[in-house]
Amino acid sequence: MDDMDDMDHMDRRILSVFRAYGSDPRVAGAARALSRAGEHGALWLAAGLAGAAVDGARRGAWLRGTALTAGAHLVSMGVKRVVRRPRPAHVEPLVRTAGRHSFPSSHATSAAAAAVAYGALGAHAIPPLAVAMCLSRLVVGVHYPSDVAAGAALGALTARAGSRWMAGGAHD
Repeated sequence: MDDMDDMDHMDRRILSVFRAYGSDPRVAGAARALSRAGEHGALWLAAGLAGAAVDGARRGAWLRGTALTAGAHLVSMGVKRVVRRPRPAHVEPLVRTAGRHSFPSSHATSAAAAAVAYGALGAHAIPPLAVAMCLSRLVVGVHYPSDVAAGAALGALTARAGSRWMAGGAHD
C-alpha cells in the first residue's frame, strides 16, 4: 500500500468509528440538529448578528467577524467545486446533504471561522460548540475526517487572516 492508500484507509476507519456513535438515538438526534443548524453557516451567522445586536460597543467587530465567517464558508464552497471529492459511500448517512461533494467540510469551515472570530470577542461558548459541529459531520456520516480537518483549518486561517481587519474597528 502506498501513503495515499494508507491515508484513505485511515480516513474510512475513523469515519466508521464516529458513525457508529450515531446508532445511539440521543447522539444521532444531537448530530442531526447540529447539521441542520450549521447548514450554509446559519448558526454562526445568527450568532454573529446576535453578538452585534447585544454588544453595541463592538458592533462593527461582530459584523466584520460575521463577514469573515460568511466569507470562509463561501471559499469552502468554491474549493469543494474544484476538488469534487465524493461523499463517503461506505457508511449510511443520517442526514441529507445540500451537495454531492465532501472536501472540505463547509460546516467545519464556518464553525472554525466563527470559533476564531467570535472567540476573539470573548464568546467562549462558541469554540466548544464549533468542535461539536465538526464532530457531528463524522457522526452523521457525510464527511471523512480529512474533509473536516481541512475545513476547520480553512475556516480558522480565514478568520485569523482577517483578524486585524476585524479588530481594527472594535471600538466603533
